[in-house]
Amino acid sequence: MMISLVLLALLSAASAFPLSEQDEFHFKSWMAQYNKVYSMQEYHERLQIFTENKRRIDKHNEGNQTFTMGLNQFADMTFGEFRKYFLLSEPQNCSATKGNHFSSKGPLPDSIDWRKKGNYVTDVKNQSEQQLIDCAQDFNNHGCDGGLPSQAFEYIMYNKGLMTEEDYPYKAIELTCVYKPELAAAFVKDVVNITQYDEKGMVDAVATLNPVSFAFEVTSDFMHYSGGVYTSTECHQTPDMVNHAVLAVGYGQQDGTPYWIVKNSWGSRWGIDGYFLIEREKNMCGLAACSSFPVV
Repeated sequence: MMISLVLLALLSAASAFPLSEQDEFHFKSWMAQYNKVYSMQEYHERLQIFTENKRRIDKHNEGNQTFTMGLNQFADMTFGEFRKYFLLSEPQNCSATKGNHFSSKGPLPDSIDWRKKGNYVTDVKNQSEQQLIDCAQDFNNHGCDGGLPSQAFEYIMYNKGLMTEEDYPYKAIELTCVYKPELAAAFVKDVVNITQYDEKGMVDAVATLNPVSFAFEVTSDFMHYSGGVYTSTECHQTPDMVNHAVLAVGYGQQDGTPYWIVKNSWGSRWGIDGYFLIEREKNMCGLAACSSFPVV
């Protein structure tokens, strides 16, 4: 028993690493920037995690990479914690093996950005996730564990409406469904699924119709993304591994690399004012596995 305890203590010590005054200075500066307050015990735990993340970020940025990483609001979290709070935890059943989007025959623009075309892309969400958490279980929605955009659109269509966040506020916990049809503010007439892995079909839809929702697999480096065209060799490309849903609002090209312009949901201080670029034409991290959009 004593040998086991000694071994455990040695392993714990080995997992940590010596910290300098500079490390603590960086951590305190970050705490002030993000209004973080900890108990004394948690302070030292978070300092260790933060410093480990910072060293990884610095090492990444010193290399010849297509994207940069930075110290954002998640810098004091392990990826395990981040995954638990911000990513889908259930394997997703994407049904769009054969979609119902038919591509146009005309030439497509080299780039497009729906944020510049008028009032098409909102700054913040103004429809309620809480209604989906409480009410959409019959549409393969797993409550707080999430679901795919296409299934959320299906729910809204068959439910005949979605209430606003003001009328159905977000509580971050699964509760009893209290949907009131008379307060419905958003409606879906039809749901269009793009055929699985048809990334050219996604380009066509974004170029000719509207932004497109998609899901992809987030791995540990993505939580620290700060700019550039994201690419990964760690992630998978199959629908059963996707764990986060986002919105493609355009596409373009940078230094010969085609990319998607994507709206995220982690606040405007994350990434590029809340957005990110991800490499296009490679089904990067499974982004072409489950794409869809509603007809409203």
